[in-house]
Amino acid sequence: MSLAVMDASPALHRAPQREELLRRARALAPVLRERAAHCEQLRRVPEETVADYVQAGLIRATQPARFGGSEIGWDVLCEISQILSAECGSQAWIQRIMADHAQMVATFPAQAQEDVWARQNDALISASFDPVGRAERVDGGFLLTGRHAFCSGVDHAHWLVCGGYIVEGEKRDGPHFFLVPKRDGAIIDDWHTMALSGTGSKSFELKRAFVPEHRFLDGALANKGAGPGTQVNTSFVYRIPRGSGITTSGFTALAVGMAQGVLREWLDLTATRKSRGLQIASQPTTQEIAARSSGEIAAAEVLYLSTLRNALAQVARGEDFTPGDRATAKRNVALAAQFCVTAATRMFNAAGGRALFLDGALQRQYRNLLGATSHHALYWEGSAVEYGKYILEAHGAPAS
Repeated sequence: MSLAVMDASPALHRAPQREELLRRARALAPVLRERAAHCEQLRRVPEETVADYVQAGLIRATQPARFGGSEIGWDVLCEISQILSAECGSQAWIQRIMADHAQMVATFPAQAQEDVWARQNDALISASFDPVGRAERVDGGFLLTGRHAFCSGVDHAHWLVCGGYIVEGEKRDGPHFFLVPKRDGAIIDDWHTMALSGTGSKSFELKRAFVPEHRFLDGALANKGAGPGTQVNTSFVYRIPRGSGITTSGFTALAVGMAQGVLREWLDLTATRKSRGLQIASQPTTQEIAARSSGEIAAAEVLYLSTLRNALAQVARGEDFTPGDRATAKRNVALAAQFCVTAATRMFNAAGGRALFLDGALQRQYRNLLGATSHHALYWEGSAVEYGKYILEAHGAPAS
């Protein structure tokens, strides 16, 4: 079943806003569920899913309106992610990260945006932010070399955002971001994983690829939400500081959706399950697991979304995002992810042997959740230490 069959109205070609985007995500969700096993076997998202995302405008959700996008808030993007990831974490991952990358490209210089979207407003963008690239300055730009890993959705992409440093002798300046057409790189089929295998997060390699000056984004400006593209794209969504806990909340949204999917699968399995003649759902221990796990997932959703919306309001008011704000946001999105994996692990451990079979959705969603919460943006110990240091020093502890 394709979204094209479900909704082919002329309204589909206008930039939708929150309610319409959420409606389209809900309509597409059961289609992702049907494709989930196939997605995992392919080790990439099916072409049909990408086409459905494009047609529904879900990847253009944060793209500038002047290029046919919806310019929605980050919280709406997260709501979409939850809906989709409750059915298939891998397919939802690609919608989320490609919409994220569209927002980022909108902060590059205006000419870079023209390069990407002027002739193709449905251009797809993948990224590898780890700054492994080495950029050499030349007339008019840079020569970029590097092997970049974890590039989700690269098979479908038209453009790539690459992290790297400008290298001059022994000096390194950065990290920064560079935008290149995918044809300049070579994809390396190295994505063989136990979780999120359907994201197709392969590596790619660049060898002295020319990057014009206008396809460069200063990393310090990106971290402040002050990229040059904000001069032409004035919506507050383009002033979000990168790596602040705001943009990384998207990974928590995916984790919450996956945990909600695990909960649904576990409830469906457990409601009628018997073990050694006993009705499992009638056991008080099972009922306690249902209450605690569902409560932790609900708490995770409230924690990360309220944190995100408060931060977005702050950005919209033009207020600086302080180190304390960053530490708090990063703590909250990482802690919410921990709630999800704790709840899901408890349920999986209580699901019995039938949950182990590879044709079941429960084990797939649980594995994908483990993969999502292992992302460095959700690394709990690092976020906890950063926040703990901040709050103790704010209360008079000596700086460490």
